Amino acid sequence: MNNKLKNTGRSSALLASGLVLVVLTGCATGPDANPRDPLEPLNRGVYRFNDAVDTAVLKPVATVYKDVTPSPVQTGVSNFFGNIGDLWSAANAAFQLRPREAGENLMRFSVNTVLGLGGLLDIATEAGIPRTRLDFGQTLGRWGAPSGAYLVLPIFGPSSVRDGTGLVVDMSVDPVTGLNDVSTRNSLTALRVVDTRASLLRASSLLEEAALDKYSFTRDLYLNRRQSQIDDMIDKGIGLGDGE
Repeated sequence: MNNKLKNTGRSSALLASGLVLVVLTGCATGPDANPRDPLEPLNRGVYRFNDAVDTAVLKPVATVYKDVTPSPVQTGVSNFFGNIGDLWSAANAAFQLRPREAGENLMRFSVNTVLGLGGLLDIATEAGIPRTRLDFGQTLGRWGAPSGAYLVLPIFGPSSVRDGTGLVVDMSVDPVTGLNDVSTRNSLTALRVVDTRASLLRASSLLEEAALDKYSFTRDLYLNRRQSQIDDMIDKGIGLGDGE
């Protein structure tokens, strides 16, 4: 019971942060504001904070992890967290009325959990069962919820009003954050963060070399990618609205 209250508190705090930013829109906008990013001054401040944390902590730790951890171990870690994600993707596919993707992701989770040593081995991919990554932000978009203003969340990075709300739901049902043992929960959370950052090392290096304004590049890339995911559902006759 206490653990559920803690998780609810975390989710509520995250949602409250996003709502505070929305409320402050009026003082953050200007005549030249990007219509998709009316909170740009605030977002840039959060972006600078995230970049400082990444430069000082996340990137160095992820680099060491990448350099010293045996490749099979890294693959096993990525497979484990990917397997957890498949279960929630299956649920979101069901919410979106996509039975094929729901069945495939559920099959992936079942096969990899039972035959893949709890997900450390990706037997499902070898068997040709495709993965479709889905989250609750996409589910909201499928049912016509507009993206809303672009948001840069502390630590979590690029998001939007819709996707930030979806993230609250994603976190509330995440098996790792729901663990009762605090040390195990914190260790797995830290490992997932490092593993995720390690997988983005090359991409971040290319971004630093290619982008004159990393903030604008990241914002446009995120928003266009998320919109294309909603558009793809609409093209397949799945979505209700344009999600814009």
